[in-house]
Amino acid sequence: MKIAVAQSSSIKGDIKLNIENHLRYIEKASSLGVNYLVFPELSLSGYEPQLAAELAMTVDDTRLGPLIAAAKKYKISVGVGAPLRSNGLPKIGLIIIHDNGNIETYEKIYLHAGEEQYFSSGDKYHLLEIEQSLIANAICADTINPKHAKTCAESGAIIYVAGVLITPQGYENDAKKWSTYASEYSMLVAIANYNKPSGGLPSVGKSAIWYENKLLAQAGISEDALVVAESCSGAWIANVYQL
Repeated sequence: MKIAVAQSSSIKGDIKLNIENHLRYIEKASSLGVNYLVFPELSLSGYEPQLAAELAMTVDDTRLGPLIAAAKKYKISVGVGAPLRSNGLPKIGLIIIHDNGNIETYEKIYLHAGEEQYFSSGDKYHLLEIEQSLIANAICADTINPKHAKTCAESGAIIYVAGVLITPQGYENDAKKWSTYASEYSMLVAIANYNKPSGGLPSVGKSAIWYENKLLAQAGISEDALVVAESCSGAWIANVYQL
């Protein structure tokens, strides 16, 4: 089992160009043998709450075509961030495209203060199984609410992965929580962060993977990179690969 998080950037509101950028990461991850690749929060649109209603997508959106084709071609499952259309305000969503072309979604449960002006919250946890590994998906503020990780661990997840937008001011405190989850629940914890500003917010990069009491690998601040973890004889090893 190999899981990866993409440290990337997004162009404001330009889903077409952002998908083209995603395809670079997907091809590279496939060459490394990755089974599941997750991108930052709202990666297809950028973190642009004011544009969310206009850009909101559904699982049958034709714009997803190139991503579906790539997942099938490269035999990889991919989690991309996007605003999701719903009754009322859109959701902050993760669109999971499997290697057979099937699609499922997760909707962010815990919103940051101020996001409720533009988004409604989800109410269902999301786990999926890949290569006999049970994976829990999360999005940004989910990860700083201890109830979220605890519920996922109690549901049997051995991997906890999230797309985020974390600023330099917030990273240290959030990373302490992620490390604690990895240690307390014996889960692999993987975080995909932006490496450039989005929605007027600075991002610190430092996408990373933790397991038990160790930081296994961490990208730099501004590099385009994949952080990849591989299960090996009952343990995990991880490395950073620049694009």
